[in-house]
Amino acid sequence: MTAAGRPVVDDEPAPPAPTLVRSLGAVDGALITIGASVGSGIFLTTGDIARLCPQPSLILGLWAAGGLFALAGALAYAELGAMFPRAGGQYQFLKEAYGPLWGFLFGWTSFLVIMTGGVAAIAVGFGEYLGAFVPSLGSGVELLSLKLPGVRWTVTGPQLTAAVSVLALTAVNWLGVREGALVQNIATGLKFGALVVLVGIGLAAPAPVAPAWGAPLPPGSFVAALGLGLVAVLWTYDGWYVLTFSAGEMRRPERTLPRGLVLGVAAVAMLYLAINWVYLRTLDVPTLARTSRVGEGAAAALLGPGAARAVTLVILLSMFGCLAANVLCCARIYLPMAEDGLFFRRLARIHPGHRTPSASLLAQGVLAAAIALSGTYAELYTTVVFAGVLFHAATAAAVFVLRRTRPDAERPFRAWGYPWTTGAFVVVCLVVASVTLAQAPVRSVLGLGLIAAGLPAYAFWSRTRDRH
Repeated sequence: MTAAGRPVVDDEPAPPAPTLVRSLGAVDGALITIGASVGSGIFLTTGDIARLCPQPSLILGLWAAGGLFALAGALAYAELGAMFPRAGGQYQFLKEAYGPLWGFLFGWTSFLVIMTGGVAAIAVGFGEYLGAFVPSLGSGVELLSLKLPGVRWTVTGPQLTAAVSVLALTAVNWLGVREGALVQNIATGLKFGALVVLVGIGLAAPAPVAPAWGAPLPPGSFVAALGLGLVAVLWTYDGWYVLTFSAGEMRRPERTLPRGLVLGVAAVAMLYLAINWVYLRTLDVPTLARTSRVGEGAAAALLGPGAARAVTLVILLSMFGCLAANVLCCARIYLPMAEDGLFFRRLARIHPGHRTPSASLLAQGVLAAAIALSGTYAELYTTVVFAGVLFHAATAAAVFVLRRTRPDAERPFRAWGYPWTTGAFVVVCLVVASVTLAQAPVRSVLGLGLIAAGLPAYAFWSRTRDRH
């Protein structure tokens, strides 16, 4: 009150709400794309492909086709990301093209399983490889065992490693996007450099075998074998789109986002082809088909048993880099959902000092760690493989929808080869979804059920938002 008894009116405006910091460049984007894509698959998958398609030219052809598929998807996502350079990636794209319900369903499924389950699976894989170097944390070591009503819960070394790794990377990313990107960039740079060195050594050494280019085609259904082989390859490329989730933190995203996506995918494709060429000149196809851990088997055949352990170390580093990239980017999906009033409102919080989506990071980290400790990550993740491919098809199709509904919208980047590259990507996604449905019908239907469970959740949050 003033001396005259009149109330004091505070005309000072409220301080602006904290926002994300645009501090990532094209090099960061390329390294994130590489980091999120290159995990353990390239060291394992070729053995599965050799069993399906025991012919060198088919093996290399499938890996090349997978690279073209990922590049076509990256071009479509780059156009959408340059149009809507905000945090959330696919959430934003689906919302803008089809309405908020479809963006919400993607974010809902991502939070419950697709992204958090994927983070948990990568983390446990990292823990399993770490167990090769630290036996006390190996997969055969039970650190905790509790008998609960109707179930016995055990925690193994890899599960504990997974939970600790996820929470530690969450803490680093809490401190700032630059801090999170630095850890990811270092891990990715080291693993990419190590892989290039291994490829160089593998190509320079005398070839133990000559690829049998004239080998007969696989018996039985040739098309079915190709389809299953392609599915295996595409899952090894998975992660190429993760950068779009962090579009809200990229400098000049209309330029840096497309460059980061395209350069990253191109680097991964060339690396995968080179590694597979080393495999084919080191192990004959029948041996490849009998080898589950192809990377280590090829290193041992080429350079001796000691080299296999070196490859195990590279795989360990590779999985850590993949985990770091996913923890960094995937938490950005839930921030805009909460800001739109379609998710827990607390997840919209941006740390005022670190300028990071702190609440989303914490929620993702705790849930992923819990999934890793529960031991159900593999079951959860495979349940939504079918749904994940459908979301990719719908996202790429958004390019067609938005070019028709918003022909005059500013497009800083246009997908190269449109409509053919984008259309081919959508078609391949639908083919992969069909193969997945045929191979795992029960889990595919469960995945659709999980998406459908988002409908009442959307109705609840829509009503809650409208009341505010």
